[in-house]
Amino acid sequence: MADTPPTNTPASTNIRWLIFGLACGTSWVLYLHRYCWNIVGPLIQDEYNFDHTQSAGVFSLFYWTYAAGQIPCGVVIDFFGPHLFLGISIILWSLALIGFGQTKSLWAIGGLRLLFGASQAGCYPGLTKATRVWFPVRSRTTIQGWIATTFGRAGAAMSPILLGTLLIGYFELKWQTALIVFGAVGIAFGLLFLILFRDSPLTDSRVNDAERAVIAEGSTVVKTESSVLPWSRALRNRSMWFFAIQQFLDAGSDVVFVFLIGKFFADRYGMNISSIGWLSSLPLIGGACGGVVGGWLNDWLIARTRNRRWSRSGIGFVGKVVGCSMLLIVSGATDTVAEWTEPWRSQLPWADLLPMSAALVAGNALMTAKFFSDWSQPTTWGMCTDLGGRYSATVFSIINTSGTVGGIVMPIAFGKLLDWYSKTEMVGDQKVIHTDWSPLFVLIASMYLASGISWLLVDCTKSLDAETTTAEP
Repeated sequence: MADTPPTNTPASTNIRWLIFGLACGTSWVLYLHRYCWNIVGPLIQDEYNFDHTQSAGVFSLFYWTYAAGQIPCGVVIDFFGPHLFLGISIILWSLALIGFGQTKSLWAIGGLRLLFGASQAGCYPGLTKATRVWFPVRSRTTIQGWIATTFGRAGAAMSPILLGTLLIGYFELKWQTALIVFGAVGIAFGLLFLILFRDSPLTDSRVNDAERAVIAEGSTVVKTESSVLPWSRALRNRSMWFFAIQQFLDAGSDVVFVFLIGKFFADRYGMNISSIGWLSSLPLIGGACGGVVGGWLNDWLIARTRNRRWSRSGIGFVGKVVGCSMLLIVSGATDTVAEWTEPWRSQLPWADLLPMSAALVAGNALMTAKFFSDWSQPTTWGMCTDLGGRYSATVFSIINTSGTVGGIVMPIAFGKLLDWYSKTEMVGDQKVIHTDWSPLFVLIASMYLASGISWLLVDCTKSLDAETTTAEP
């Protein structure tokens, strides 16, 4: 009888899931710190008697260095790896956050905002690189959905609750002290990241060959040229142009959910601050859930249809079209809810709560719009890895720069549009401004539709890395 070969092959290690946890934590901390400006900004303005122009100017400084740093950071990460870069970045932006409460100088706070933006600029290019290196093709988009959308949006949603309601409200800390607590959490996590994270499973001694085989499944990578993206190749790629346009429209429209939703509920429906808080969180909750569903659905479609190109583009198109329809509902139909309930609303014992009915329709429509809009965010990451290959961090930085430009330009456009559709009247001795919000949401809906059309024109199979091929599952 022939000898039976041994079957005691070592089981795969699971270090990639440690990397996953560190990546999720990085995304969570980034948004936790970034969105705390909703609480900190007005407090800084009151504390140091800044006028509105000074306060707005200081806030916008973040976007200038965030945009300027995207591409350089992506190139550096592609060349050297994300480990040291991301760990140091987390510590730097945490120190900048603490610094906001430690100075009364407008110039110093402005400098800290510049540092805050610059140190966060390379985060998602670095995490894009990490997911490409550490996870197999078949699950990569789902993983990216959890990291970027679910944990990022969760950090944003929890930021005002943890900082304002818990630390400043419940524990009665001064806002400067509360920022120290937030910053200390970031510094501690940054140190943990530096200790535990590694650039690649190929160089990590904790990873065995079985896990490396799992990670490499479905990919063939040959490196024979520089790790720096040839720019002429990027400029000739039509999909890159439409992808950048899509991201400009997507991130530009997303500014509304960051800056204007609270004011929308206050102006249009007369909501108080406590109601505005949870109503404003609904879109972020929708976005977090959408990221999970969209990432899973994208990977499922690729496996089922074996067509990566249309699985990617289809997810983006459908999400934006559904989101467009929800925003059109917000633009006009929600006001009719109050009219429908008017005859019987005042007769009920909980009548004081019922004026919120129209606002709830708007809140749920916005949550649905964000769900379908953000379910394409993992696909954006997947598209970057498909188009970029070994240059994925650089490609992501180019796309994210396009989005950041949208974040700089569109708030100005939105503000001018709202001013154009505002009317002022005197009520007694007071000046009252009435704003029609419908044109704003029609504009955003149009941007969603244009973004969806752009998705159809992006072909993720036209890789910028001529020597990297991604096998269909």
